[in-house]
Amino acid sequence: MNGVRTPVPGAAGYAEAADSLIESYESISFEAIYGPLLDLLPQVGRALDIGAGTGRDAAALALKGFRVHAAEPTAELRAHARRLHPSPAVTWIDDALPDLAGLQAEAIRFDLILMTAVWMHLDKDERERALPRVAELLAPGGRLFMTVRRGPVPPGRRMFHVPTDELIAAAEAIGLRVLRSFGISDMLGRRDVSWTMLAFERENRV
Repeated sequence: MNGVRTPVPGAAGYAEAADSLIESYESISFEAIYGPLLDLLPQVGRALDIGAGTGRDAAALALKGFRVHAAEPTAELRAHARRLHPSPAVTWIDDALPDLAGLQAEAIRFDLILMTAVWMHLDKDERERALPRVAELLAPGGRLFMTVRRGPVPPGRRMFHVPTDELIAAAEAIGLRVLRSFGISDMLGRRDVSWTMLAFERENRV
């Protein structure tokens, strides 16, 4: 490898905003966001946090006993995460959707995959490519939790509308059974922003 990393389109704008994002990201706890899904949390095992940002959710999962891989393509956010949430139970990696090439090469399977405010950064073609890769990383019976943003796109960012029905249909077609799907308001109080929260489980297919 030549050491030159190809820019990740979905991460556009985050390097420049990394310092200013810390306060808002860290002001909301993992429990506050995922409280409605905590009863679906798998038993302690391996977890993957895709688009891990400042490490808030990865650190919370580590405290619950998970061994966590935290994938974050923005170097500035990874640096803040390591500083804010040092933990021997978290392995930080430079990887991103839609391909997650590094994780695919490691052939690790996870009991839980988390995608907080990530999916809407992918366009339709990227989503179609990414979902099977995410499913392949789940162990049989493993669960996928995700939140998807709806609202105006901030300047300098790249976001797309993600129809919930389309996402659920695509997931079910590859063996991801929907456990929960519902809307929530924005926890930062933005009236023009809302979220969809979803939980899936990988079927035990032979």
